[in-house]
Amino acid sequence: MRLSTTLLWLSCSGLLGGCATGHSLVPGQSTEADVRARLGAPTATRAEANGDRVWEYASGAAGFHTYMARMAPDGKFKELTQVLTEERLAGIVPGKTTQSEVRQLLGTPSFEDQYGAGLTWSWRYKKGDVHPGHLVVTFNPDGTVRDKIAILDMPRGP
Repeated sequence: MRLSTTLLWLSCSGLLGGCATGHSLVPGQSTEADVRARLGAPTATRAEANGDRVWEYASGAAGFHTYMARMAPDGKFKELTQVLTEERLAGIVPGKTTQSEVRQLLGTPSFEDQYGAGLTWSWRYKKGDVHPGHLVVTFNPDGTVRDKIAILDMPRGP
């Protein structure tokens, strides 16, 4: 009985901890200070032409999520978006999308390497928030996208 109570408590605390990732932020009401209090210091920031500021929260090489918190020019929180998705990858157009535009769509890559095909960036992600894999983008010498692909990790056997 004690083991099941402990497991239940750990499950609930994990769910509550997940809520702290931004669900308590209210668009139009929460401030930049609220975002920093909930999410910490961003891993990168950028200003956009419309005056919005975007704060990136990348989980790094071992993580599967990168969140973008968008702030209005008045310092109010607008939205929090998980950007490591196949839908975002679909917005990348080979021969047209630039490295800078890829960074705006997917954030800081988890891995960067130079292969025969060219500069390659990849991000860990989870398809359907369940199946681990990689989003991979390779660039032409002119800095535009050459190829893009989503690859799922092979399941581990016994």
